[in-house]
Amino acid sequence: MNVAPPIPRFGRRPGEEPPTEAVTRQLRRTANRAPAKSPTQVLQRERHQPDYLILVVVIALSAIGILMVFSSSAMRGYVAAEDPFATVGPQIQWAVLGIGAMLVTMRVDYRYLRLVSVPFLAVAVGLLILVFVDDFNIVVGGSARWLKIGPLPAIHPAEIAKLAMVIYLAHWFARRGTGIRGFWGGTLPFLVILAPIAALVFKEPDLGTTTVIVLTGFTMFFLAGANLFHLGVMGSMAVMAVIVGLRGYQTDRIRTWLNPWSDPLGDGFHTVQGLLALGAGGIAGRGLGQSLVTVPNAFNDFIFAEVGQEFGLVGCVVVIALFAALAYSGARVALAAPDTFGALLAAGITGWLCIQAFINIAVVVTLVPITGITLPFLSAGGSSLIISFAAIGILLSISRETIEKGTWNDDAIADRGRRDRRAHLPGAGRRTVAPRSLGRR
Repeated sequence: MNVAPPIPRFGRRPGEEPPTEAVTRQLRRTANRAPAKSPTQVLQRERHQPDYLILVVVIALSAIGILMVFSSSAMRGYVAAEDPFATVGPQIQWAVLGIGAMLVTMRVDYRYLRLVSVPFLAVAVGLLILVFVDDFNIVVGGSARWLKIGPLPAIHPAEIAKLAMVIYLAHWFARRGTGIRGFWGGTLPFLVILAPIAALVFKEPDLGTTTVIVLTGFTMFFLAGANLFHLGVMGSMAVMAVIVGLRGYQTDRIRTWLNPWSDPLGDGFHTVQGLLALGAGGIAGRGLGQSLVTVPNAFNDFIFAEVGQEFGLVGCVVVIALFAALAYSGARVALAAPDTFGALLAAGITGWLCIQAFINIAVVVTLVPITGITLPFLSAGGSSLIISFAAIGILLSISRETIEKGTWNDDAIADRGRRDRRAHLPGAGRRTVAPRSLGRR
């Protein structure tokens, strides 16, 4: 009776060459992988808990903001309308609505934002245009920044435009890939997207918000792999456009910034009072509600000076440390995002909030001229607070799907082909990294 010889491992028959090491590794990895999904199966994405450090940071900043808004506005509200909660009351309501918006956007898959990125941007631009219609705008300090439509509360369209721009740019960059390094396919279309938004906000005029929008857009463009030469030229052009477009009161602000003590009771009053407030606080501060120096816009643009006066250097360091923690956590989420869209979206949101915080604090300590922008989560303002919370919710949604280093993900797309299987952030001057084959390490 003839007995067939046994078949060796991997099905090799007598006379056949032994499998190579690469083929052996490929077969072993294939055997250990989960079976392919059927087209009729519903794709279930793996989610985990959100980044609680981000959540703790924004809640802490909001709590400090509500406390400082009350401390800096209670006496003013009592004198004007016998209501010490005239300013902080609405701020608490906006904070509650903002937290609700954050919880909603945190639970929604952030990828759905790609479907609404175009109409959302169109609505934001439409609102910016509507600001210039006299029947709808509200002029404050010579600037038409606010929009009032019917019985609805006044809104600041530029805040909506920031979020809409970040979402659309993340979507557009992810689709273009390395094509954005070219002039016709990347730099020029990017300018076409960014320039109208920046021009409309600058026309209001609102130089501070324009600076935040431009810097956020340039940051995302750089991270997506922009051509450094094109980026440098655009930066130079932006600076020249700002210099040419400056109005009289804006040039006065620059002159005052260079020497605020030349007119301490006039144009330099805000800057001088802010510095005096910081100095009066010392190391530990004068205590809550014990302000000695009157600071203009203490519950809004100059709330950081009020923090320094009542809580001193310690309070200022705490606030700065919280924003540094937000920057660190946001960067970590961007690097571990499951796709390029999520990575750029996380980087854009983090960059926008941290850039705005830096500019606001820099104004108070006279590193830059007065711009009139709020300190995120601290300054009074409904539009800014709700939009900022909604943006944080999106960041938390991305953090729920971050990929640990070295983790395999069957649902990952080609832009996660790097060594550690993280989202592909090309960076300026880098080339596309092709997805690695199963046989490579």
